Amino acid sequence: MLAALRTRALPSLSSSTTSVLQTWKLGFQRSLCSSSTENLGYLDLQEIEKILKDVKADDVKVIPVGHQCDWTDFMVIATGRSTWHVRNIAEALIYKVKQKQKGVERMLLPSVQGHEGGKWVVVDSGRVIVHALDEKAREYYNLESLWMSDLTAKRAPNKVS
Repeated sequence: MLAALRTRALPSLSSSTTSVLQTWKLGFQRSLCSSSTENLGYLDLQEIEKILKDVKADDVKVIPVGHQCDWTDFMVIATGRSTWHVRNIAEALIYKVKQKQKGVERMLLPSVQGHEGGKWVVVDSGRVIVHALDEKAREYYNLESLWMSDLTAKRAPNKVS
């Protein structure tokens, strides 16, 4: 049904549009989110780092993951001291996006997951995904090792004895 709607909506496709749709059918395309020159009001890495510093998030780590996945360029992992603090980190990021898009007819807000619980909140701001966790959740899930282990495995040369 989605294919039928797509063909009705776009009856005359150029070759470049056709290639974009072909990659869209197969999965995410990097140019749709991370390498586009226009960030559509989402926050960039410097803005996110400033906000996390302002709300006093602890142990902030920025992990470049653009070579590992096609749907984002950076993972930012931050620790909140309580569930209230973790939720406040997410609220500060959303507030900044709203301020950045002030006056726009239709706002594009980042996707937020886990806000109700407050133990682990994920804010997807396009090129940058922010994970705000409380201290116990961060220690338990150890996200840094998940994303960094692939980096160190690619950098370390294979030793043959």
